[in-house]
Amino acid sequence: MAESIRERLPELRRDLHRYPEPGWCEFYTTSRLVEEIERLGVDELAVGPDAYDPADRMALPPDRRVAEWYDRARDRGADPDLLEQMAGGNTGAVAVLDRGDGPTVGLRVDIDGLFIEESTDDAHRPAAEGFRSETEETMHACGHDAHMTWGLATLEAVTESDFAGRLVVFFQPAEEVSGGGHPMAESEYAADLDYFFAAHVGLDHPTGEVVAGIERPLAMCHLDVDIRGTSAHAGKAPEAGDNAIQALGTAIENVYGVPRHSDGMTRVNVGRVEGGTASNIVAEEVNAVAEARGETTALMEYAKSEVVNRFETAAEMHGCTADVDVVSESPRADSDPELAAVVEHVARDTAGVDTVRSAADFGASEDATFLMERVQETGGLATYLIVGTDHPTSHHTPTFDIDERSLPLGVAVLTDSVLAVAEGEP
Repeated sequence: MAESIRERLPELRRDLHRYPEPGWCEFYTTSRLVEEIERLGVDELAVGPDAYDPADRMALPPDRRVAEWYDRARDRGADPDLLEQMAGGNTGAVAVLDRGDGPTVGLRVDIDGLFIEESTDDAHRPAAEGFRSETEETMHACGHDAHMTWGLATLEAVTESDFAGRLVVFFQPAEEVSGGGHPMAESEYAADLDYFFAAHVGLDHPTGEVVAGIERPLAMCHLDVDIRGTSAHAGKAPEAGDNAIQALGTAIENVYGVPRHSDGMTRVNVGRVEGGTASNIVAEEVNAVAEARGETTALMEYAKSEVVNRFETAAEMHGCTADVDVVSESPRADSDPELAAVVEHVARDTAGVDTVRSAADFGASEDATFLMERVQETGGLATYLIVGTDHPTSHHTPTFDIDERSLPLGVAVLTDSVLAVAEGEP
């Protein structure tokens, strides 16, 4: 008889860690998840376009990247029928348990990796113990391998329990680019959820600590900017050109001058720029990626409009044009204290948990807020909890890793929280 998921948590997490895929390219990852889910005997399993409307996706990668990762997944042995279903970058899945009368409970875990080359240093445990990323350019540097493991093991535990109600587990793609939360929130599977849980590992909270609900996640948006001018010979006729690089330089300076707002905190950043061809050519085109965040959704909208305006006016000043595309965004949504109190109560009774915090500032952004917002708008309760882990370096770094003792702790807290609300709490 095959071992249960809960008996092989580190093994499963390490298997998922070895093959991280970027947003909307999680073909092999989804195939592995489906393989595990099908063993559990769920009542419904929707994959890719059956789980959401592909038209609702945000932050889609170039077709060539999607095709590259599709071919890699095929070569790695992903189910060919599933691959065909996911063609075009329709990754991710939703698993449903129907267990009679009771509340409808949602759980969301994210599944994508990051474009970071993982460390080969022997001091880095995945490298030393043989489960480092095999893709070279991508890495699970934010703990999504642990999140997927939690999701599968929690689904298994609830399946084997006396749970009464409906459990919907969202295995969400493209969190790192804020692209997957929106389509899943708009799907039929997010309709009429009574309770909703999302979870993250670490975030500077140590092993044994649980935060029952985050506060003040930042609303955010990602922007792609193309500035187009006119090329010219930089020595012979520089006056004949409209310099896209000069326009970009002015824009960047102005973006960082967005005024503070009296209603609260905002953040802006230009994170990557690319353009030009040679030192003796006035640049005709440049590209930038930028972001805006805000303490509230309204403040993010303020910062976004200011950033867009600064790119457009700087381009105009230099005789260029700017095309600014909002590729993805996510709202602010706070944890409901009533549901966080359930997690807090459960965590205090969980072996291995030694510190429980009712709430903590998140300080970053998350597109699970789309799901939280939909649940809250229809009268349900939502919370985003943190299960601490001792990570040797920060998230989104080449040497990020987790303390695998946090794996069973996360499963226990999530499972018992689901069962608690099914039994009438709060």
